[in-house]
Amino acid sequence: MEFETNKPIYLQVIEDIKRRMVAGELPPGEKLPSVRDLAVAYTINPNTASRVYREMEQMSLCFTRRGLGTFITEDPAVYEQIRSGMAKECLANFVTGMKHLGYHDKQAMIEQLLAFQEN
Repeated sequence: MEFETNKPIYLQVIEDIKRRMVAGELPPGEKLPSVRDLAVAYTINPNTASRVYREMEQMSLCFTRRGLGTFITEDPAVYEQIRSGMAKECLANFVTGMKHLGYHDKQAMIEQLLAFQEN
């Protein structure tokens, strides 16, 4: 994974894990790698990997079972919240991009999207 310089690495890793959750790559209850394995997988510092899990726990994205490891949340509401948030972000980026292209009318944006979809 290549990291952007304008956003903290731990947040980018969390976003990637959230994307993988919504895509079904990390199903509910799935055991996450150890902190060291996560650090190796993302080529990040182990302290950063530890922060990833700490932040994810605060966001209710995962939970830790003492002596067993860290697991993806089993709460379907959390998955729906992630999916909804990502959808809103995609739409906001789309609207911003269309405005940069000169489309300021929402109907024109929708027509352009539909025309693109047909091709």
